[in-house]
This record gives sequence, C-alpha cells and structure tokens, in this order.
Amino acid sequence: MWSRVLRVAMLTALWGLGDLQVTTTVKPGRGKGSNWWGIAKAGEPNNLLPMTPGMVRHSLDPNTMYNFRKKQKRLVRENAGVLEAISRGAKLAIDECQYQFKNHQWNCSTTNYFKGKNIFGKIVDKGCRETAFIYAITSAAVTHTVARACAESSIVSCNCDYNYKSRRSSFSTNVVVGARDWQWDGCSDNIGFGYKFAREFVDAGEKGRNSREKMNLHNNEAGRSHVVSQMRQECKCHGMSGSCTTRTCWMRLPNFRIIGDHLKDRFDGASQVQSTETNNENSKRTITRRKRNRHRAHLQPLSPEYKPPSLMDLVYLEDSPKFCLWNPRLGILGTKGRICNETSLGMDGCDLMCCGRGHRTQEIMVRERCGCSFQWCCEVKCNICNNKKSVHTCK
Repeated sequence: MWSRVLRVAMLTALWGLGDLQVTTTVKPGRGKGSNWWGIAKAGEPNNLLPMTPGMVRHSLDPNTMYNFRKKQKRLVRENAGVLEAISRGAKLAIDECQYQFKNHQWNCSTTNYFKGKNIFGKIVDKGCRETAFIYAITSAAVTHTVARACAESSIVSCNCDYNYKSRRSSFSTNVVVGARDWQWDGCSDNIGFGYKFAREFVDAGEKGRNSREKMNLHNNEAGRSHVVSQMRQECKCHGMSGSCTTRTCWMRLPNFRIIGDHLKDRFDGASQVQSTETNNENSKRTITRRKRNRHRAHLQPLSPEYKPPSLMDLVYLEDSPKFCLWNPRLGILGTKGRICNETSLGMDGCDLMCCGRGHRTQEIMVRERCGCSFQWCCEVKCNICNNKKSVHTCK
C-alpha cells in the first residue's frame, strides 16, 4: 500500500517539474465491451417484472442492467422490449459455444457470475482463438435474436421488414411456373434493425485504441456478417387442394446452429494478426480516422506469407494457452474427469482429451427407451431397459 502511495507521489513530483515527461506502457486488456454477457444469467424468475395489464409477457427488471455501459443502457431505454432479446441472445451464444466445443479440451465453460466478473472467466483476458470465437458468437446471437424479436413484435421500436413486399426478386424466375405466380408478403425477419442495433450495443466500449480492441471489433463484425449472409427466402403455397396457384415469400433467418457451424469453421481457420496503427496515437487526424473507421479494424496477418483476413474471418493476437491442466491464474479447469471416446482419433478421443495422461474406464447402468412401437392412432410406446455402458474419463 505504502509503496503504491510513494510511486504516485514520485510521479506527481515529476509532472510538476514541467521539463520532464513520464510515459507509461499499459498492456491492452480485454476491452470494455464484454460485461454485458452477464445478462445471460438475468432471466431468472426473480429478475422478471410482474405481468401488467396490456402486456403480452413478463419483462426483465431494468436493475439487471447494472453491468451495462452508459450507451447500452440508453439503447435499452430507447427500444422497449429489447432487453429480453439481448438476454436470449446471450444465453443462445453460451449454449451454442458449449455445443460446438463439447468435445474439445476447452469446452466454453462459464463461471459463477458476480458483478464486475466475466461470465466466460479469465480466458477472455487473452487475445487467443477461443476469445475470438466468444466475441463473434455473442455478437451474432444478439443480431439473430433482435432481428427475430422485431418480426415477433416483441420490440416497440421495430417490426417486420416489409422492404421486400413491393418489389420482385432478381431470382423470381425460379419460382414462377406456367400460370403460377408469387409475391413478397408475410413477415420478414428485420435483419437491418438487428444488425444496426447489435453493432451499436455490442461494440459499445470498444474504441479501437489498441490491437486488442481492434481484434474485438473485427470479431464482433464477423459474427454479425455471418448472420446477415444466412438470410434465406421462405415461401407458402396458396390454392385449391394445395395446388400452389400462388405463393407468398418472405426472408427468414435460419436456426442459429447453422451460424454456429459456420463460425466454428472460421475458428479452425482463424488468422493470427497484428495491428498496423501508426505510432502517433493521439494526433487529431488519427483520432478522427479511428472514429470514422471504428468498425473496420486495421489488422494484418502476423506472417506476410498469408493474405489479410476477410470481413468474415476470425482473428486473434496470441497463441492459445494449454488447456490440459488446471490453471487458476488463467481460469483453466483442465481436462481431469472429462469424458472421452476411447475409439476416436479426433479431439474427443482419450489420447487428445486426456493429454497423454491416460484414462479410467468404469461400467455404469443406464435406463434407456427400447422396443418402441407405433400405436394407432397416434402414439409411440416404448419399454424401459437397463443397459450397461462403459464410460471413459481422463485421469
């Protein structure tokens, strides 16, 4: 404590001399835009406001926003109903992340959430591949849930996207057969509002002042771009006896699992990068350019042999830590006790999952449905069987 006071006093004295300059080097942290992830734990019954006349559903208590930044709180106030969509997006991101990495040494584990703590743990303090995926999947999930919530009339400030309704599509010839015709109608997911809101909300606090914040901004944008690229046309037939004389079409987002699969592929091919910012970080020209290009981070591959990352690529700054052994300093749980596949040669195999430490095998009894048969009409009946199953766990 006293040493800290002395250091402050010495720096103050030096600043007072006027002819001396004191510079300090601050190691880039994880950025300031990730605390909102804790909203994933806010959808508990005690965080729901009671039903009031005229409301369709319960809403989240605004007090759950205590870890939001000022801009994020303003966006929530200006868009009534969006808080629930953000909460669903955070939960969706966690579920998808844990599904994609369930057979990896790092399985996207979360921690007990307290104010000021990060729900994904200390791994996000490192600018590695895993952190890149977390930022991308959370940004994508908010884009997805907000766009869908608009179409469901859950957000006061937006609704269905009717921009397609009054015009023909360039691929309309693919759905016109003979005398049959089609038209834009129905309720399209509002991807325009979802994208813009997610960019303003998720990127809040990420100013792009250092390489880590640029990495965060790039991966946030990559997640949103994958959602936008997956908008698909859906149609419904109309006519006598299903003749499909006419049909109406609209644009719809797919199941989020498809977006998670695409982002996992990008994780496997992520690019290690470095910042190309000029040294004069505080010049007016640099600050103006940074604000104008806030969502276009200037990152180049670490090796000149590789091409620059595209808008939809994931990027990282440093190699991933070893996830084999428990490391409380980095928040790594290790793989001891994890279930593995004895016959697999992949990431879920016992050799890789257990990091060469070996594994234990035990027989357990499991109750499973068996002998299922269809009963007219319309029910499937099954028996319950007790079967032995071998379970392999890492030492």
